[in-house]
Amino acid sequence: MKYELYYWPHIQGRGEYVRLALEEGEADYVDVARLPENEGGGRPAVARLLQDAANKHPPFAPPLLKAGKLVVSYTANILQYLGPRLGLVPKAEGLRFYAHGLQLTMTDFVREAHDVHHPIANSLYYEDQKVEALRRSRHFKSERLTKFLNYFETVLARGGGKYMLGKSVSYIDLSLFQVMASLNYAFPKSMAGMSEKVPRLNTLHDIVAARPHIAKYIASPARLPFSTHDLMRHYPELDG
Repeated sequence: MKYELYYWPHIQGRGEYVRLALEEGEADYVDVARLPENEGGGRPAVARLLQDAANKHPPFAPPLLKAGKLVVSYTANILQYLGPRLGLVPKAEGLRFYAHGLQLTMTDFVREAHDVHHPIANSLYYEDQKVEALRRSRHFKSERLTKFLNYFETVLARGGGKYMLGKSVSYIDLSLFQVMASLNYAFPKSMAGMSEKVPRLNTLHDIVAARPHIAKYIASPARLPFSTHDLMRHYPELDG
């Protein structure tokens, strides 16, 4: 199967979680929007798929994954689809549901981290909601960051291995690597203060980063840098 990934070409965003799974699973795929527009790529490629009037089941937003005639939307949904096909989830049904639940929990976490810099509306610039963002950041750092990281640290401690679900890597580990990397970029001071409380998560981040396919991807131009246009953004005043 050759997969087609549709996501905005200028940020890691939610599409990065899918890219990491495709890279680790050695999938045959094309990141369509990264192609030149004259080759059917760019942002127009994503817009065409979203606005296809012939589609009786229209998706809301990217990322989108095409597998033959099938189009799968929503990050957690895509990873649930890819997991068994790329060998990135256990065979036991109970563990697959558990993995999906962990991915959905990460989705909530990422959304809360995003809303630190955009607490009022996505359509407003950060500068238009800076007062609210400063207030939101204090709440996020003192309560929500700690709560989520402590939960994932507990999951890892109880898993019985170096990975979230035990002895084998899964798409959950890849996604948690991305969460940790994003948080380290956006909130370096806060994450440094949390370091001693989440040693397993920090070790997992390093283990995933060192996996051959992931390390090769991270070192390549395909891995876009973090920026203040992404889901998690570094504004020093929000990490003070």
